[in-house]
Amino acid sequence: MGIMEKMRLDGKKIFVTGGARGIGKSIALGVAEAGADVAIVDLDIEEAKKTAQQLAAETGRKFIAVQADVTQPDQVEQMIATILEQFDRIDAAFCNAGICINAPAEEMTFEQWKKVIDINLTGVFLTAQAAGKVMIRQGGGSIITTASMSGHIVNYPQPQCAYNASKAGVILLTKSLAVEWALKGVRVNSISPGYIGTELISNSPFLVPLIKQWEEMTPVRRLGRPDELQAIAVYLAGDASKFTTGSDFVIDGAFTCV
Repeated sequence: MGIMEKMRLDGKKIFVTGGARGIGKSIALGVAEAGADVAIVDLDIEEAKKTAQQLAAETGRKFIAVQADVTQPDQVEQMIATILEQFDRIDAAFCNAGICINAPAEEMTFEQWKKVIDINLTGVFLTAQAAGKVMIRQGGGSIITTASMSGHIVNYPQPQCAYNASKAGVILLTKSLAVEWALKGVRVNSISPGYIGTELISNSPFLVPLIKQWEEMTPVRRLGRPDELQAIAVYLAGDASKFTTGSDFVIDGAFTCV
């Protein structure tokens, strides 16, 4: 099999949490263009349905929309059951759902801290665990988590200690699962984006004024685009990356190099 064939995802079944918008939506589009059928998982089911319909029309692949709160084990179990009903198997899982709350550490409430950790770290564990169980039974699969360059460095000037801690946790969780499941055929890798121009940034009155500063601090002098994460996701989801597990891919315009 040639490299271009290995990069194809024809017939593979993939789910993307937080898939209704932003990075998740872009990844869903990328893997579908490579041939996969995709389950868009999101708490906002109406937006998930719109995204599923839009991407199905654009790519000709099968899309389904599934509602789930990734912090709730029963909802994650039902999510997996629904996906298996429609797709019969799960070849790759993109555990992407996440949030960021900007609050000074001395002012951050317990509720704010817990919400970020619950969604960004516990939610990744629950969805990866559920997908891993399926993949172990199947004899293999690929799990991809969304970490962040914030798991490597402290973003500045925005105060986001909970977010940074959660993403550092995702990176080591990913490595831990990769080692535990290495002989069970399940690969687990993380993607650590830098500043990506998504709705999360463009719709935030707090973050928009920081864009110019971020661009100046990034060696390539711009924000990344969601579509610039598609290639690594397609690589990790498919057969070209069969020896790749436990790795964290930093895609940040060299921000963490300086």
